[in-house]
Amino acid sequence: MKKREFVPFSELKDKQAIVVDSTHPNGFMLSHWRGALTPASIKDDTSAAIVLNALRTQIPELDLPFVTANHFDIDGLVGVWSLLNPDEALENEELLRQVALIGDFRELDLNHPLAGEALKLVCWINARERELFYPPFGAEELPEPEVTLCPKKFAYFLKDFGRVLQDPDWDKGVWEEEVGEVLLGYRELYKPDTKISRFPEIGLVIIETPHPVHYYALFSRTQGFDMVLACYDQNRYELEYKYTTWVDIATRPTLPRLNMAPLAEKLNKLEQSGHTWTHDSITDTGPLLRLNGNTLTRLEAYDNPTARTIYTSTIPVAELKQVVVEHYRSAYASIFPKYNWSWKEVKELNSKTY
Repeated sequence: MKKREFVPFSELKDKQAIVVDSTHPNGFMLSHWRGALTPASIKDDTSAAIVLNALRTQIPELDLPFVTANHFDIDGLVGVWSLLNPDEALENEELLRQVALIGDFRELDLNHPLAGEALKLVCWINARERELFYPPFGAEELPEPEVTLCPKKFAYFLKDFGRVLQDPDWDKGVWEEEVGEVLLGYRELYKPDTKISRFPEIGLVIIETPHPVHYYALFSRTQGFDMVLACYDQNRYELEYKYTTWVDIATRPTLPRLNMAPLAEKLNKLEQSGHTWTHDSITDTGPLLRLNGNTLTRLEAYDNPTARTIYTSTIPVAELKQVVVEHYRSAYASIFPKYNWSWKEVKELNSKTY
């Protein structure tokens, strides 16, 4: 099998490369990004899964000497590492699929036999990334952009990831704190005082639980859904579109994201706390609607709910749930799930609807 080399994304103007978890006209794309020209025969939910499908089926387009990505994240790392280490990747295929799924979609399912090991690997990457470099979206506060900074991350993780993959406990001290936090939150989500309400016709799951928990725990109850309304005690709320609606997923159709402004307007008419309901753009990776959401940086919005202040609303939980559900039932009444929404379609739909 051809030996491949990782190159910075900026070098693609002079080279042809396999482009992972990104898009570029001068590359062969193995990516779940919208608009990526990934062959239909190998499409999957995560970019890493697409890479593993390509390796498994040995598609001829893999015969390129270079591999690249325009940003660093867990899904991209797993995809790039797998192309550079194809034999080891296929030996650990199911574990790597779980690492990418937890890292990208935050959907931890401890019923999967390899989820526990995958969680250790994900938390090891998270901890080392924060310790040695900068956290996700942290480059926005630095003088250089992510595309020029991320090769340093790839250089480190491509060197050490294989060792930790073979024995996650080798570096246990790095990941055990975050793994413990996730497992405590996971336990909370399965206690009697946590209530789950599902509305599949609008892709919404409502999670009522006393306290904010780590995202990997919170989204453990959200597989198959694309919007999450988290309701914590003291009338603290956050509504979020998951990353599953930013990319093209292959295992199920989805509804498109809708502008959150009309819902924020309805909630602001009810809100008496002095705080304001604000929302992110539908093109953000995980748009939030929350009280004082416009005070969050992208780094803070990406971080876990446990790491940010969630303000108390004067809207009772029963009323807020009713407003949210009725709003989206009306908004999605004539829109039907499908595969592969383009951003052009989503934006055109929003321009007509709102």
